Amino acid sequence: MIRAAASHRMAWTAIATLLIALAGAAIPGRALSQAGTPAAIPPIAVPVPNFWDPRSRPERPRLPGQRVIRFLTDDDYPPLHFNGPDGVPTGFAVELARAACEVLDVVCTVQSRRFDTLLDALSEGRGDAVAAAVPINGDLRSRFSVTAPYHKTPARFLGRRDGEPPALTAAGLAGKRIAVLGGTAHEAFLAAYFPGATLEPRMSFAALTAAVRSGEADLAFADGLALSLWLAGPDTQNCCRFVGGPYLDPRFFGEGVGFVLRPEDDALRRSLDYALHVLAERGVYAQLYLRFFPVSFY
Repeated sequence: MIRAAASHRMAWTAIATLLIALAGAAIPGRALSQAGTPAAIPPIAVPVPNFWDPRSRPERPRLPGQRVIRFLTDDDYPPLHFNGPDGVPTGFAVELARAACEVLDVVCTVQSRRFDTLLDALSEGRGDAVAAAVPINGDLRSRFSVTAPYHKTPARFLGRRDGEPPALTAAGLAGKRIAVLGGTAHEAFLAAYFPGATLEPRMSFAALTAAVRSGEADLAFADGLALSLWLAGPDTQNCCRFVGGPYLDPRFFGEGVGFVLRPEDDALRRSLDYALHVLAERGVYAQLYLRFFPVSFY
């Protein structure tokens, strides 16, 4: 899902400087009023996803004997996890892990390892949880425990600012030229739900965005996170914008990303699920989201 798309990595690398600059900002923790209770978070105009039921009030699980949570990550996947200007791991997943430790009142350590070694290191007890873009799927669930997802990457349409976008229906996109990365789940999704559209496969993310910017294609359809970071960068020349809303069909775009743990560490998994819910309720999740994703992809 997320990790496999090399073209998306190129788009993220192109604005890594922006993300490192953001990493230098203060890390938001629990917002407290003078009375020591969670302070009110101002309303947020930018769409922020919410993966937790606001009506739910989960009880805090007991975490017997747990004084340190050792998170494993890697340093090469901005904006979810990468090294900051001081060489210390940061990113959305990493700072969310640190904030969860604050909620649970435990010490948190974060160690970077090569991505393809993370799950083996977890199995061997070299860490307690993985905070990295490991996609949730059946194979992962068969070997590990995983929290509820804290991140999902939707697909989005991209169009030019100077034109009226077509209706995003099968009839509305009939005959429209849509740039898409060839051989991807995005191409398969379009073929399944918009069979009358004229799909124009591109071999790179740069070629896909250039097709819309130049008018060679009416729209592009791609990973919403990669598109949001491209929209926040200088290459757009203010040409383009998101059209319509997010597409989250798990059959095509996966179940998302959560903290991964060993199956026997159920108390820790439940505690991290509790912490994520609290972070969403207090507005800390939204603060971190807006810090690392300057253009929302929802």
